[in-house]
Amino acid sequence: MKDKTIDYVLRTTWLAVTKMYNEEASKFESTMATGFALLSIDPEKGTPSTSLGPKMGMEATSLSRTLKSMEERGLIERRPNPEDGRGVLIFLTDFGREKRAYSREKVLTFNDTIKKSVSEEQLNHFYEVAEVINNMISNKNIYNQKESSIK
Repeated sequence: MKDKTIDYVLRTTWLAVTKMYNEEASKFESTMATGFALLSIDPEKGTPSTSLGPKMGMEATSLSRTLKSMEERGLIERRPNPEDGRGVLIFLTDFGREKRAYSREKVLTFNDTIKKSVSEEQLNHFYEVAEVINNMISNKNIYNQKESSIK
């Protein structure tokens, strides 16, 4: 692993996870994005459509496509937001709740399996490094540095 960049390890690992989840979801004519959306919607209160994109890290166009597909499949329904007449709340249908439970089970199985294969210390280091990376990106500490080191 000595010659691999941090970016490479992150990217290839995430691609492997994505492929694994999509293969599992395809057995039920679904996708990882749909499962992730189901898990991101509050099963009791619904979720404003505008908060789903940032919550899931998805672009509006991809999210719109995913939500449209989920609505067509009977997983969700859209209702006007009573607190904001311009907004829409996304609610799970009974079928959506059923599929959400399945998605949750798959995520927990993945987490439990990984936790059995690595020590708590290793997992804590992984979370710490991920948090550092996310904070550095959020605070624009990667590419907004002074150009003094690059000539």
